[in-house]
Amino acid sequence: MVTNSHLFLKNLLLIIGVFGLTSMDVRESIYLLDTQISFSKQTVHQAFISEGVAVADVNNDGMKDILSGHLWFEAPEWTAHELRPAVSLDYALEYSDTFLNYAMDVDFDGWVDLIRFGLPGEGVYWYKNPNGKIGHWSEHLIDSNACNESPMLIDLDENGRMDLVFGHEKSQTMMWFRSPKEANNLKWDQIPLSDNGAKGTNKYEHGLGFGDVNGDGRKDVITRHGWWEAPVNREEVPWNFHEASLGEDCSQMFSFDFDSDGDSDIITASAHNYGVWWHEQDDSIENGGFTEHKIDSTYSQSHGAAFTDLNGDGLPEFITGKRFFAHLGKDPGSFEPAVIYWYELKRTANKPPKWIPHLIDDQSGVGLQLVVEDMNKDGKPDIITANKKGVYCFMQD
Repeated sequence: MVTNSHLFLKNLLLIIGVFGLTSMDVRESIYLLDTQISFSKQTVHQAFISEGVAVADVNNDGMKDILSGHLWFEAPEWTAHELRPAVSLDYALEYSDTFLNYAMDVDFDGWVDLIRFGLPGEGVYWYKNPNGKIGHWSEHLIDSNACNESPMLIDLDENGRMDLVFGHEKSQTMMWFRSPKEANNLKWDQIPLSDNGAKGTNKYEHGLGFGDVNGDGRKDVITRHGWWEAPVNREEVPWNFHEASLGEDCSQMFSFDFDSDGDSDIITASAHNYGVWWHEQDDSIENGGFTEHKIDSTYSQSHGAAFTDLNGDGLPEFITGKRFFAHLGKDPGSFEPAVIYWYELKRTANKPPKWIPHLIDDQSGVGLQLVVEDMNKDGKPDIITANKKGVYCFMQD
């Protein structure tokens, strides 16, 4: 995101270059100038209500609101509105019944609805927006056995509608649920993509992602045990599984060519221990074609992550942080600061990537997910989180 002042300083640097700075000096100065960003913290809600969060224009007023647990918060003042019966939780003793939240217009009525994942292995529901009316939203079951702690809302079949992907513990099958196709039939079609007995499908399994691992133009489903290769017909069963060692229990997983060598690598972060890693796709046979490289190990419980271009440099950034009291204070580092970081990717041809950590905050953290959205239409992505400390919005300055 280049402002007039940026353009002025770039021109100034180029002029200074005539008097002794090399082109590398100029490029590095411009790079540092363009990628420096900061955030202002807004406390949306101070109580523990949810580990999940979503963003959408709930009341069709043109502004993006925040949905988390049993509440939605109306922009721009974050006025709280109850959409489900209220809950009161003690973060040191209890888990929320909302692990993840997603938003989409399920029933084609022009009003965004809420999707809620409960505790692992329990139900996933959608809640119908009452079209601006006051009162609780009606609840509708999608499935009663949603497993894996990073279930996804993605467009798996590339038809323009979002779908759900998660494991089934009863059959140990990775499933996808195709969202309803029309208003008069609101059934979610349940379609397996794996054989029975698949890894990554247990109740408390960690790590799930979506990306083109093999470069065929189709996005694959990734777990820490390997990846399912997407066929041309997404309803084909089973998808071909490629076993690989992609680290320990982790949060959301993302693929990208981090080292500029032409193939897709994978980035992960530890859900309950210390560590953020990228996994280089190479010819290592023992790990299924991937070699692990550590990015950071200074904090623990990075159970929620996002991957998008925060600073406008054309490269995606990795955003994560501590899930405060993930296991009620029983994980390593539980009492250390609840941080949020963004990791700036810097690539140079034929060299390993560099990851520059930037601390956003140390008194909030993440839950099981976080959202990156431009909340105020200024062209700058903002960050929204919810966990045992509350609900927060970090507006990019």
